[in-house]
Amino acid sequence: MSVDVPRRIVLLRHAKADWPQVSDHDRPLADRGRREAPLAGRRLAGSGITPDLTLCSTATRTRETWKLVAAELPQRPRTVYDERIYDASLGELIAVLNGVENEVRDLLVVGHNPGVHALADALAGEGEGDALSRMNRSGYPTSGIAVLGFTGEWKAVEHGVARLESFWTPKD
Repeated sequence: MSVDVPRRIVLLRHAKADWPQVSDHDRPLADRGRREAPLAGRRLAGSGITPDLTLCSTATRTRETWKLVAAELPQRPRTVYDERIYDASLGELIAVLNGVENEVRDLLVVGHNPGVHALADALAGEGEGDALSRMNRSGYPTSGIAVLGFTGEWKAVEHGVARLESFWTPKD
């Protein structure tokens, strides 16, 4: 693929999680999360974006979110469960993106806050309409989806390289 190919990064924060007496990594979805994740899946399906690859944190709540989202998609993309996404810093998340193969045009990342919000904010040099202000005002709630577009290779993803095309939350 040419380096000037338009690409998209879809950042999905996991659905609302419960707080049982388990490790943070093992926290399951709450009832609200199980209701909202399919809404996120339908929103993604309706957007016309067909991810080539999904990178999903290994945490229970992200895996459960992805299962419910993927069930709403017309086809399930190749999925890689990546432990680096759990509790990742902004720099670690950018490094994950920099390692994506250039054959991937549209990438979905299922992760956690504060990393997902920090990544969306850092990559978005600009945004469509009020998408940036809405994202920052909302604090990037659970099941929130940011779609960022950029042109170039994955290894060139860095601060300000993308445009925030849309931002959606279950409350929209």
